[in-house]
Amino acid sequence: MVNLAKLDKWALGKCFDHSVLPKNTVEADIRAGCREAVKYNCAAFYSASPFWTPVVVEELAGTDVLPATGIAFPFGAAPSRVKALETEIAVQAGCRAVDLVINAGALKDKRYGVIKEELRDFKKAAGGALTKVILDVYFLSGEDIAAGCKLIAEAGCDYAKTATGQFEGPTMDQFLIMKKTLEGTPVRLKVAGVKFPRPQNAYAFLLAGADLIGTRAAVEIIEALDQMREIGLVPAYRP
Repeated sequence: MVNLAKLDKWALGKCFDHSVLPKNTVEADIRAGCREAVKYNCAAFYSASPFWTPVVVEELAGTDVLPATGIAFPFGAAPSRVKALETEIAVQAGCRAVDLVINAGALKDKRYGVIKEELRDFKKAAGGALTKVILDVYFLSGEDIAAGCKLIAEAGCDYAKTATGQFEGPTMDQFLIMKKTLEGTPVRLKVAGVKFPRPQNAYAFLLAGADLIGTRAAVEIIEALDQMREIGLVPAYRP
């Protein structure tokens, strides 16, 4: 669990995966986002597809910010073989973290064999890259969320993630279902789709047990740390 009392703004950056995900993204946006991720010491920088990975790798060279991308983003409806191929392309291009959008329709229909296959293929295709699996909880019942988390843990993936950020974000109740289901497993928790007001909500999820926040607003949220301490939402800094 993240101890916010021990983190200044620089250290806090590692709690964030920064991203640039709009549909009309151009190369200048990707490069600017990468530079923000480096400036704020983020854990990773994400583009929406492996198409931009060579640019991301170039911008992040010589830093410890991980090049990363979404897989089957944002709908997750592609066949497992397509998802695995996209993952292989991303990793070969230099991605060190990959976020797979789960097949939500198959999960809701309880076609768990489909989910097991795509997670197995995804994990294999990712090789040594961090594997993060997006549930997009907005479309799921509590039972679906718990089932998805169990399958993620069974597949040995590194993170369960709440949302793509392209639709409605997670509620705290939905996040806590994920947290409870994954207790006692090595799977970590990533929250994306943080609702407005973003700083307050992002810190609430970190306080509730999130390991990472994936967001286009990493700069805004990190810069709000002093204000969040001033109002008492985040504990005072005690290095």
